Amino acid sequence: MRSTTSTPLLLVPLLFAPLLLTPVTARAARGRIEDEPRAGSSEAGPSDAPVAHAEEEHVTRQEAKKEEREEREEHGRPAEAHGPTKKEEGKAEEEKHRPRLDLEFGGYGELQFGYFNYGENQNRAGGSQKDSRLQFDTTRLVLEMEAALPEYGLEAEMEVEFEHAGTGTAMELEYEEFGEFEQEIGRGGEVLLEELYLTKKLGQHLELSAGRFYVAVGTLFDDYRPTDYLGTVRSEAETRVIPNTWDEMGLQAKLEVPWGLRLIGQVVNGLDSTGFSSQSWVARGHQTRFELVKATDLAAVARADVTRFEGITFGASAYYGGTSRNRPKPDLVQQCDDANPNVIAPCGYVSASVLILDAHLSLKRGPFRAHALMLWGHLSNASAVSARNSRLSNLLNVLRTPVSDNALAAWGELGYDVAPLLGLGEDHRLEPFVRVDYSDTQFNPRAELFDNPRFERTTYTVGAGYTLAGIAFAKLDFAHRRMGSSDFRPENTLRLSTGFVY
Repeated sequence: MRSTTSTPLLLVPLLFAPLLLTPVTARAARGRIEDEPRAGSSEAGPSDAPVAHAEEEHVTRQEAKKEEREEREEHGRPAEAHGPTKKEEGKAEEEKHRPRLDLEFGGYGELQFGYFNYGENQNRAGGSQKDSRLQFDTTRLVLEMEAALPEYGLEAEMEVEFEHAGTGTAMELEYEEFGEFEQEIGRGGEVLLEELYLTKKLGQHLELSAGRFYVAVGTLFDDYRPTDYLGTVRSEAETRVIPNTWDEMGLQAKLEVPWGLRLIGQVVNGLDSTGFSSQSWVARGHQTRFELVKATDLAAVARADVTRFEGITFGASAYYGGTSRNRPKPDLVQQCDDANPNVIAPCGYVSASVLILDAHLSLKRGPFRAHALMLWGHLSNASAVSARNSRLSNLLNVLRTPVSDNALAAWGELGYDVAPLLGLGEDHRLEPFVRVDYSDTQFNPRAELFDNPRFERTTYTVGAGYTLAGIAFAKLDFAHRRMGSSDFRPENTLRLSTGFVY
């Protein structure tokens, strides 16, 4: 006997079977459409006509769009982009009337490797002790940029120098300050903006400049790049008496006389007398310790160079400027009765003017190269400056030693290019050379100041330099230094330098 309850259960699969079979049926139908011939074929059946018709319409639309694109390309841009917009026209007009800007980039880098047979402390009674030490230095990397607007006769120049591999805070052992350790902030000598000025040309021979530029004194005004001088280092005599590559802010006028004479006049900020010392005379008076440069005391500079003769330049320079009012504090002042307490320096400042005179020569003619300099300087009221400097704070990072009334520096070098004799091409220069440096930062001092012979120095240097295409160089030299008295031990240095100029 059959059960009456099993019939409804058997109907459940039958009711859901169409739903379960629908996806399979749809997939089979699509497979037949893809496998069977398209409309227009002799094998196509009546059920294939709608599909074939849809595909024909799709192909027709694609071909129409393609023909439309080809027609537009044949007749130019489409109607909606038939010409530049007003914004584009304005930009093109602006570019058309913008003046031409000429840019030029350059620079130089230098590495030093030195061997010294003497200790760093030169303050001992018999001079420095015997030693044997090596010293490596990333001396400097200088980046230069020049920009010009010839249409307006305007030029701008910028020069940034990175010294001793970077910036930061460093410790320095200063033997002239009785062997004290001093902390030195890199802002004062590690990254320097040495030049930044704007020049306006007034005709063919006259130009005016404003900004920061080199002071027109000494040989380093023109010849400061490593390939300009023969030795591994710049002149010891010149850089001991005045600042190394001396730059200041102010105004400059330059006149090139067609006969062969160059005249330069400058008005710049003066030096800071807190940096004057026995060892460096006024060289450390260059204002680099603070962010702002004091220019209450100005300085005037004049320079004349004869350039008439090919490969030879010679001339003279003069510098005169005050220093008392450029000190960090107004502490070098005159004393008087009934002084007004509400006025800074009511009785005036003590005059501490600096006068520097020099004669210089530069030669580069044929195989010969040479430089020569004679420089003399005078500081007024040096005794008053020395007395006030001796009471300065240690935090100011100055030497606080007595400064002389006068200083003297003289040096010369001569080299000869032997590359042609060795069969080398014109891109090569191989120059053996000799150099003599003499300096005395206590030359003819006042009666009460002891004339210390250790500040009178003569250095004899021999060496050779190789230059490739005026760009890459390598130099090797040996220097022998003697002090002003035989009581001091002589000092020997062997240096190798290499780098590039571009």
